[in-house]
Amino acid sequence: MPAPTASPRQDSAPHPVMRELLAAAWRFRSRVLAALALLLLAKVAVVAVPLALKAVIDALSRPEQVQSLPVLLLVGYAVLRFAGTLFNELRDLVFSRVTQNIVSGYAHRVFVHLHALSPRFHARRRTGGLLRDIDRGTNGVGFLLGAGLFTLVPTLVEFAMVLGIILLNYPAAFAGIMIATFAVYSVFTFIFTSRRTLHQRRVNRLDTNAKGRLADSLINYDNVKFFTGEVAEAQRLRHILNDWVDAMVRNQKALFILHVGQSLIIGLGVTAVMLLAGLAVVRGSLTVGDLVLINAYVIQVCLPLNTLGFVYREAKDAQTNAEQLLRLLNEQPEIVDAPQAPALQVKQGEVAFRNVSFHYEPERPILHDISFTIPPGKTVAVVGGSGSGKSTLARLLLRFYEVQQGAILIDGQDIRAITQESLRDAIGVVPQDTVLFNDDIAYNIGYGRRGASGTQIVAAANSAHVHRFIQALPAGYHTEVGERGVKLSGGERQRIAIARAILKNPPILIFDEATSALDSHSERAIEAELERISRDRTTLIIAHRLSTIADADEILVMEHGRIVERGSHDALLGRQGIYAQMWQLQQREKQLAQSEAAAAGAPPAPSAGDS
Repeated sequence: MPAPTASPRQDSAPHPVMRELLAAAWRFRSRVLAALALLLLAKVAVVAVPLALKAVIDALSRPEQVQSLPVLLLVGYAVLRFAGTLFNELRDLVFSRVTQNIVSGYAHRVFVHLHALSPRFHARRRTGGLLRDIDRGTNGVGFLLGAGLFTLVPTLVEFAMVLGIILLNYPAAFAGIMIATFAVYSVFTFIFTSRRTLHQRRVNRLDTNAKGRLADSLINYDNVKFFTGEVAEAQRLRHILNDWVDAMVRNQKALFILHVGQSLIIGLGVTAVMLLAGLAVVRGSLTVGDLVLINAYVIQVCLPLNTLGFVYREAKDAQTNAEQLLRLLNEQPEIVDAPQAPALQVKQGEVAFRNVSFHYEPERPILHDISFTIPPGKTVAVVGGSGSGKSTLARLLLRFYEVQQGAILIDGQDIRAITQESLRDAIGVVPQDTVLFNDDIAYNIGYGRRGASGTQIVAAANSAHVHRFIQALPAGYHTEVGERGVKLSGGERQRIAIARAILKNPPILIFDEATSALDSHSERAIEAELERISRDRTTLIIAHRLSTIADADEILVMEHGRIVERGSHDALLGRQGIYAQMWQLQQREKQLAQSEAAAAGAPPAPSAGDS
């Protein structure tokens, strides 16, 4: 759907926002022009209604001259009233497609844009608050389109037409009072609405914080229960809501002053006009029909004027909401493809890290001068303590972040010079923390290959040793897994992730603690399957359990972002270094767990070194 391509700065005035929206509406200019034509017809009919009413009243006010009921005048009066409503409804119908296309265009564009933003942005966002900003922003865009074209323009057109009729037929004093009322009303509304906008922005900010807090607490439902944090969470949300209530009350006070002031100005204007008209009727210079006409026009102008004040207030609120949406669109992705970047050409699948250094924050370096090569069809495993930087290698290979120094090459091609889509298409990932879509199992496995058949999905599930479990479920492959896959155990989610990677069938694989959530029996079965699918594929394994990577062609041991040891499993054990110490420690933990299980008469429990 079409949407503007530029976004205003945070401190931008409403004019750039409206310029963007009008530019977007101009893409549908035939419908816009048709809607404007219907709008003008509606206003002509509405302005003509008091004229017809005046003619009827004047005709009926002189019974000595009335030979018959003025049927044509009465029918004409009814037709004009109906025409005003009909043209307005047709206008809304014609313009509806314009508004909905532009609003959906913004929603679609912000969705695409969010997926283009870097993991750094998503790491600091709050999902609940972000969704609230998007919802308010798209609603604001729709309101601004309707308010700008079909409230401000019609009101000004109607006001100009009424003034013209008054000036042509009555003393200038009537028009002068109406102009003065309009001017004072407009200045008052502008000043006090601008002041109220500050309160509205604070309300929006607190509302976003409250929704973000609510979503974060519900996402962490288990943690809240683990640590009996219900009361603390409720108090934290209540504190935010109290601030929100205070801001809403201040906002309402500002709105009260605005409403009362607007009503007072309109009341004074109407009173002045009617006193002047009543005096003219008493003196005989105006007829009762003239009085009715002037009264109808004053009310007809003042009601839209009051509506105009409401629309202006709401438009300021909508502009504030639209600004937040456009600022979101103005967020720049950290990772962008080079102009005319080619797709990755995987010939053999060699992966090479060349003197790679990286940090998430400048004051906290993560990797220091890392160099290694994964030959085509070989497996390299990376082990090390928490925070050693091993998982960062996978993120850099997937180009979630850019290296600060050095380069990562696939078959000699710098991954910064190729498209991100082709790079990630060539890599299959089984993450440690598997998150599933809130859909059925078939959808989640099939996500590995768009358009995969049911037979292919079942074959992948068989390879991941999860088919039998799925068949045992009442709905089978159509079982809903819940938000983030919460209806399944960690091991079941991980096996679905493995099936998804098997289905993708990529030339390069990354296993990031791929069996960490599995029991010993399942782990051994799946290890054999992972070894089978990684055969003849370039594979990077990030592991903590050393028993899972003993057959790797090369093992890298990392500490504090540096490779401190490398070699095969046997070679590293022979060196009696860090790797050997880790192996011995995990073997002791395994033996201890087995002894405790035997003493308790239970099957051996999974251990750090074996499960």
